[in-house]
Amino acid sequence: MAKLPQLLFALCLLVTIKVGTSDTILSCSQTPYPQVCSSMLSGSPLFVQSKTQTGFRDLILQATLDRAMLSHKVALAKDLGSFDDRTKQAWLDCLELSEDTVSQLSRSISSTSSDDAQTWLSAAIANQQTCRNGFLDLDSPFQFLSSPFLASNITESLSNSLAVNKAMEVAKVSGNNRRLLSDGFPRWVSAADRKLLQSSSVKANIVVAKDGSGDYTTISAAVAASAKLRGGSSRFVIHVKAGVYNENVEITKSMKNLMMVGDGIDATVVTGSKNVQDGSTTFRSATFAIVGDGFIARGMTFQNTAGPQKHQAVALRSGSDLSVFYQCSFKGYQDTLYVYSQRQFYRNCDVYGTIDFIFGDAAVVLQSCNIYVRKPLSNQKNTVTAQGRTDPNENTGISIHNSVITAASDLRPSQGSVKSYLGRPWQKYSRTVVMKTSIDSVIDPAGWLEWSGSFALNTLYYGEYMNTGSGAGTSRRVTWPGHRVITSASEAGRFTVGSFLGGNSWIPASGVPFTSGL
Repeated sequence: MAKLPQLLFALCLLVTIKVGTSDTILSCSQTPYPQVCSSMLSGSPLFVQSKTQTGFRDLILQATLDRAMLSHKVALAKDLGSFDDRTKQAWLDCLELSEDTVSQLSRSISSTSSDDAQTWLSAAIANQQTCRNGFLDLDSPFQFLSSPFLASNITESLSNSLAVNKAMEVAKVSGNNRRLLSDGFPRWVSAADRKLLQSSSVKANIVVAKDGSGDYTTISAAVAASAKLRGGSSRFVIHVKAGVYNENVEITKSMKNLMMVGDGIDATVVTGSKNVQDGSTTFRSATFAIVGDGFIARGMTFQNTAGPQKHQAVALRSGSDLSVFYQCSFKGYQDTLYVYSQRQFYRNCDVYGTIDFIFGDAAVVLQSCNIYVRKPLSNQKNTVTAQGRTDPNENTGISIHNSVITAASDLRPSQGSVKSYLGRPWQKYSRTVVMKTSIDSVIDPAGWLEWSGSFALNTLYYGEYMNTGSGAGTSRRVTWPGHRVITSASEAGRFTVGSFLGGNSWIPASGVPFTSGL
């Protein structure tokens, strides 16, 4: 006689769930890692719940959450006394990232929106890759493959969760209306936040002033105070007066719906110089890092002054879901703007850099922005983007819309001797689209650069749609299977603020103007 878990598992494989007009079987056999799925679920006392579409999804997510929680607990109990400084720093990054993965899984389970859950599960996948990257950044001697962060097949379990959740998302997409409001903001930006962003005068809860004329003289002190002064999760505004603030700022996970208003680009400047060469992970090198959801910034410059010789050095990292940046500037060289994860929108911003200077695994749109390619070290090639999608079911990518890509002032005299490209595939399913953007001759006719030989050339998605300028011609572009010269407005429309970010539901609240479609 078969054991009960085995019998239930066999029954599950026969379950057919009606989705739309076609039959879709939701079972372990259809996940990317069926053996991992089977081993996770076959012993579960709740396995009978998988006879419904939602039950099967919830069961996989819960089993993945259980494994992630155990992994984090084991890692947290580890005595780090025997680790060298490099390994210790990478380990501490991983602890933060694994805690975030637990959080992303928890809210995915409780969410009624498969689209939201897909965003949060994609963020959890990004955490796994970033944890691994930290040990590589610092050339740690630690055998990462034996760490608890990779135990219990958590990465594979997350991939299975993405696939099953996407099946539900596809079933509902036909009824999902994502049109933007007529004023050009996605709906996720409330009317109140729209007013804040568009108003010439904003009433701040706290004022930061370098000269002592405000409530605090540093941004970090104001951020710490905001956690004690605010009530609930309503929008909290910090005005940062003109000045150069030499500090590393972190907006933690609990600090939701913060807004920072500066006195303008190059007037209010947050600056730092952390970098990989001097012992920081890429993740931790950010001058300004945001994890708390709903962050908004207006009229500020974020920079990392480490310089090209220090390699990876991040000016700003955002892992803030539904974050908005308006009339801001991001200055650095390699890895300037780390669009780390979740949904982000940049409008009327300036981004400066050399190698992979807009990178990460968020679902992000940069609209009406100026992208400036700077002078790199000798014998280096510039790449504007390096998108980090590692799983085909992630809903992430970089979309550059109605913007300008040109040489910065330091590169113009010698741009003919420096090769610059729109991007290269950092990960296997790298996805970047450039639409209705002015691209000047700074960009090489080939357009895109390999990462390593033929890696990802078949699996990436690089699209170009109706761009203009001397560097926009596509006749001499790369001929990779994953590169597309988009001719269909409906295909390009998938990467607009409305469709790609679900922006109707959240950007209007920020007050930032935006174009909904193409």
